[in-house]
Amino acid sequence: MIAKEPRASIDLSHHINVVSRSRNPSPLKDIVKYMAVEGMVSLAGGLPHPSLFPFASVSLSAYKSNTVLDAYSPDEQHPLADDINIGRDSAAEQMGLITALQYDSGPGHTALRTWAVKFVKEVFKPAYDDWDVILNSGNTDGWTKVVRLLCENGDYLLCEEQTYPSAQAVWAPMGCKALPIAIDDQGLRVDVLENLLSGWQSSHPGIRRPRLLYTVPVGSNPTGTTMQEARKRAIYDVCVKYDIVICEDDPYYFLQYPTYNASQPPYDPLVAENTTVDEYVKGLAPSFMSLDYQGRVIRLESFSKTLAPGNRVGFFVTNPIFIERLLRGTEVETQAPSGWAVLMLSNLLQTWGSAGYLQWLAQLRNQYRARRDWMCSALESNFVLKSVDKVKDPPTGAEGLLAYANGQAKAPIFSFVPPTAGMFLWARFYLYGSPRFQKLQQSADCIDPEKSFQDELWLALANKLVLLTPGSYYTPWQGKDKVTTEARGAENGICFFRLSFSMVTKEQMELGITRMHEVLQDFWQ
Repeated sequence: MIAKEPRASIDLSHHINVVSRSRNPSPLKDIVKYMAVEGMVSLAGGLPHPSLFPFASVSLSAYKSNTVLDAYSPDEQHPLADDINIGRDSAAEQMGLITALQYDSGPGHTALRTWAVKFVKEVFKPAYDDWDVILNSGNTDGWTKVVRLLCENGDYLLCEEQTYPSAQAVWAPMGCKALPIAIDDQGLRVDVLENLLSGWQSSHPGIRRPRLLYTVPVGSNPTGTTMQEARKRAIYDVCVKYDIVICEDDPYYFLQYPTYNASQPPYDPLVAENTTVDEYVKGLAPSFMSLDYQGRVIRLESFSKTLAPGNRVGFFVTNPIFIERLLRGTEVETQAPSGWAVLMLSNLLQTWGSAGYLQWLAQLRNQYRARRDWMCSALESNFVLKSVDKVKDPPTGAEGLLAYANGQAKAPIFSFVPPTAGMFLWARFYLYGSPRFQKLQQSADCIDPEKSFQDELWLALANKLVLLTPGSYYTPWQGKDKVTTEARGAENGICFFRLSFSMVTKEQMELGITRMHEVLQDFWQ
């Protein structure tokens, strides 16, 4: 067998901003390294002595990795795995309290990093060899550090035309502006991205071309879209051509589902056939990492949606140049993640192993698939749903299913694509059929009728005791001169709402959709 030639990442150091280039290694972290040298007598570090920590032991009880949870009775007790008993000292692969609760180096605890490296290699299969991993305090912390690594004040960033609000909260105070890229049912449109970048000099003379793309490619928050391999490959090729770094923020990656089938009853994890780990992994859309032969992807990997968001632990996967600069920032900004969180995660994942964690993820995916089906079924029960491709002259931009108030209604109220990943359903509302919207349009005092209508509808829904998230929350920040629908050049007569199917029971979901239907009928009569 011919040995595979090692493939190294390319030099992308020119992307690093002035602040990050100016960082020096923390001298305190150098001292910590030498403390571990055998025979060293350290009179240098100000570490508290571990014998004075007041914690003697901790015990965790966790589900077995193959537990099939009950979607219908989430509070029902399940058989527990053997307790994970953690003492003061490390034992075998288990992390002890003394290690976990002491100051740590910037990359994070070795045990969890070692597990993460093995997991990335097995599941994401990076296309180059010198990638590395360091821990962070979750994807929000990770994205903040990416912006501080690559962006200068006033830069433009590329993102989906609807994007995660907290991501914008990082770049907006820096004077950075978004360049929203139109999407379809697979996420970012390659043609729009290519046209924007190829015409940059003529459309933005004298302004630096964007060099960072932020994307949530699987189960996108808020739109629920998922990029498949061909789309990712095409986007990656454009980013190579124009020297763009891709930040792959992918917290919903392991929650990927088959296409919703309205002719079948909602999926029930308790009666479904078990999926093997190999079948589950093969069914996942490949990560950008598997296509990245240059090292221009920064992957943000999270445990928040798969184990618990309160852990506040995640990790970066990227090239060694970016890793080293991210480490310099971590040393002086946040240091390593919470020792308690790392202690629990590391020992749980060591107990389960990679195969056990994937087994847990496969079962977890089934739980959220059931909830996705509940929501689509509840919409089908309350509205008349018609496939866009079977409707004569559907509204411009409509995809998936059109929702009508009743069988006699000529115009749809909204459309949606049943999501194939994540936790969200994205509804596109057609406002011209609403008498209230028509009045707002005719009012000389109404500056932004789309936004005003959305706000009124949201309040009416809330007063009916059902909460949706307004689509305006996800509008990328493009500057103070582009805050209205007209100023942004957005579509007239359109607004959006995000519906989440992750939290409520089946009964609550059905009640919420019924209330939503009643309010929409009032607004569209």
